[in-house]
Amino acid sequence: MEKTYSPRDIEQAWYARWEAAGAFRPAGDGAPFCIMIPPPNVTGTLHMGHAFQYTLMDALVRYRRMQGCRTLWQPGTDHAGIATQMVVERKLEAQGSSRLELGRAAFVEEVWQWKARSGDTIARQLRRIGASVDWSRERFTMDEGMSAAVTEVFVRLFDKGLVYRGKRLVNWDPELHTALSDLEVQSAEEPGSLWHIRYPVYNRDMHLTVATTRPETLLGDTAVAVHPDDQRYAHLVGGEVELPLTGRRIPIIADSYVDPEFGSGCVKITPAHDFNDYAVAERHGLPMINIFTADATLNENAPPAYRSLGRFAARAQVVADLEAAGLVARIDEHRLTIPRGDRSGAVLEPWLTDQWFVRTAPLAGPAIDAVEGGGVRFIPDPWAKTYFEWMRNIQDWCISRQLWWGHRIPAWYDPEGRVLVARSEAEARQRHGLGADVPLRRDDDVLDTWFSSALWPFSTLGWPADSEDLRTFYPTSILVTGFDIIFFWVARMIMMGLEFMNDVPFREVYIHGLIRDQDGQKMSKSKGNVLDPLDLIDGIDLPALIAKRTSGLMQPHMKPRIEAATRRQFPDGIKPYGADALRFTFAALASTGRDIRFDLGRIEGYRAFCNKLWQASRYVRMNCETPGESAPAPEASPGARPLADRWIRSRLARAVADMSGHLDACRFDLAAGSAYDFAWHELCDWYLEMSKLIFNAEGNAQEKASTRRTLAEVLETVLRMLHPIIPFVTEELWQHIGPLACKSGATIMLQPWPEASAVAHDEEAERDMAWIMSFVLAVRRIRADLGIAPTRPLKVQVRDAGSRERGLLAAHGRYLEGLGRLESIETVAGDSPATGSATALLGDMKILVPMAGLIDAAAELERLSREIARLRDDLARSAGKLGNRAFVDKAPPPIVAQERERAAAMRSALASLEAQRERVAAFAAADA
Repeated sequence: MEKTYSPRDIEQAWYARWEAAGAFRPAGDGAPFCIMIPPPNVTGTLHMGHAFQYTLMDALVRYRRMQGCRTLWQPGTDHAGIATQMVVERKLEAQGSSRLELGRAAFVEEVWQWKARSGDTIARQLRRIGASVDWSRERFTMDEGMSAAVTEVFVRLFDKGLVYRGKRLVNWDPELHTALSDLEVQSAEEPGSLWHIRYPVYNRDMHLTVATTRPETLLGDTAVAVHPDDQRYAHLVGGEVELPLTGRRIPIIADSYVDPEFGSGCVKITPAHDFNDYAVAERHGLPMINIFTADATLNENAPPAYRSLGRFAARAQVVADLEAAGLVARIDEHRLTIPRGDRSGAVLEPWLTDQWFVRTAPLAGPAIDAVEGGGVRFIPDPWAKTYFEWMRNIQDWCISRQLWWGHRIPAWYDPEGRVLVARSEAEARQRHGLGADVPLRRDDDVLDTWFSSALWPFSTLGWPADSEDLRTFYPTSILVTGFDIIFFWVARMIMMGLEFMNDVPFREVYIHGLIRDQDGQKMSKSKGNVLDPLDLIDGIDLPALIAKRTSGLMQPHMKPRIEAATRRQFPDGIKPYGADALRFTFAALASTGRDIRFDLGRIEGYRAFCNKLWQASRYVRMNCETPGESAPAPEASPGARPLADRWIRSRLARAVADMSGHLDACRFDLAAGSAYDFAWHELCDWYLEMSKLIFNAEGNAQEKASTRRTLAEVLETVLRMLHPIIPFVTEELWQHIGPLACKSGATIMLQPWPEASAVAHDEEAERDMAWIMSFVLAVRRIRADLGIAPTRPLKVQVRDAGSRERGLLAAHGRYLEGLGRLESIETVAGDSPATGSATALLGDMKILVPMAGLIDAAAELERLSREIARLRDDLARSAGKLGNRAFVDKAPPPIVAQERERAAAMRSALASLEAQRERVAAFAAADA
């Protein structure tokens, strides 16, 4: 066994062995357990959110696999319509070609070729973090079988009247020329202007003032609205205003949508270019005038002076013309929320266009009932409220996209414009009695990628065929996903599962938070705080890290700032931590909160934890391996075991029970905490140290044999208990430790999960050991308070000991002396003077450490005084900073919070040092 823990030497090698052996495939006859991977984009690479989510899923999968379940973790990728089309289009542009030059068929073939060459990046990266998915079943949303399922669903929904084509408002990307889902819209505040425009009232010598951030859209206004209860305008409702620059008159209407307290209380209504206005127009039967073309230039519905102008050029011209006419009351600087396409970065337009929609209300009812009735349970429970809020206000779902890459809509149009929906053109002709001589034109649009993703839980299992996989694994067991796609994916899967499988797609939905940086900020390239999980696993030097963080910036002027921040944060780059340390960090951070702060200090600590296991295993192997023997010495009866053996076995049983309960409840943070506390603190810090006392003592072969057996069996169990979270290091160590505990097998992942009931809790041993540990810790605190070296032997006196304490002192003095580094323990009378002794209380019993000869009181007082003076100066500077209003108001909030935390830590340290000085001063006075 190597002396040094090196993740790089074991992780990829073990994954290759597992995969080659087919260890990830469903096996056995246990209860089925199935998780569907949220399919990442085929264009994507592994980011921190992916790594976090897949770690949690893998922990559940490995846990259930070890429990004997027939476990399937279904992998696959999404064809990512817009993202993939953009990648290939940019490649063509670099080659001097374009999508339009190739034509649709040749372009789609080009995308398939790109996918064959480059589409498995994220699959390779999933292997790096240890995801134990069944790669033999990997699916792609554009696979032949998956495409057939998509077509089948579309046709059945259309036949039931649940899919229709209509003209409605959508998020339109004028650069990509396609509708976008809300999830593909990135909205952020940007500086802008608010124009206050006068609309003359027809036949009255007055005007109404409306405010807008998009003055060019007034050319498509079809009303001005006021609140029904606003008495300022009640007499005008039913009248008209003259729409500036257009020669049109539009009505003044009353609608409760208007906020009478905002601005003038008058709102322009532009139904074809604003979602709220669209709803108002539907209520009032207003016309909807679309003034934009697909690329956001003004069309023939605008006055001639503005036609063919781009929207921003039209804005400038409209404002100039309004000012010339004296119709601009004022212009205010204004910060407004701008929606941009997440792929193109273009400012989006609400645009009225013909699209395909799913009528969602009939599907939403059963989906609401399923969650209300307990058929699907959200973890944590409050996320169900988020689900209900959206489902009870659900709007019809726009499922068409104006792209070439994706599932083409199975609809054709005959010469009369009739829509013919069918599984194929031949079926369309047969359904409608059309001969081969009637020309049909296929719909050019493709389906939203969320449409195929909504079918993922059953389409991946072979639907619409009645496959064995479908019968075995549907409904799946649990879905693990982020709260940001409850609407876009979770709800739609529930609706589609109930509609086509007559059952929910999963029994539980575990909703996790989103990974942010250590200050709680969203990770983004523009902030320079993005962490790549593979960099944390493999390490990266500073130049490469700077290059990665500053490449492809949308705002190149930010490069120097990001480079400087990176140099401050990672002066030596990022060292390699390994996948296990990263996984343990993710598990430990997986609280029930909405945001999860990723602190590099945690991953440093968990790499140290993996190393601790490694060194503990080396110790166990060196002390438990007997040349020529393949098994530990014969087992003693439980009652004959030493106290330490009884205690650690009892504590192990509790740790296993805690770990199982936390994983069952998806409390990964608590599971990681329980395992960490037991393995590091109880096993390594205490039991291993006690075992050294036994091995180093003279004689008592039976006690040593019991300790060897306990060491091997407890550590082997700990490795199995930790395997779901840190699979690589536990596998490597188990290969060495398993045989010492009489365990055999090709891999730890197929070993049984530890059973807590296998060992009875030993309350007496736990009580006695708790007393011993408290005694030792009390002595250690005295050492720390007085600055006494840990290796210096101490003479300890015990006063006011009861009969139980005296019995424990007599029976377990070797533990106290060995662990506390004590020269002797003397029981003294209750009336013995304690002058010149440091004292600690353990119940009613006093622990006394005579200080004579242990410390130079004068030198220690001088050292403490210097340290206290330094801390007071630092605290004064910090207080001055925090008392400076300019610093508190202008510095970034994380910096201010960090300074407050630093000041609190200094106050605590100062109080501790002052108390220590008082103790030493008292000793010096008594000694004098």
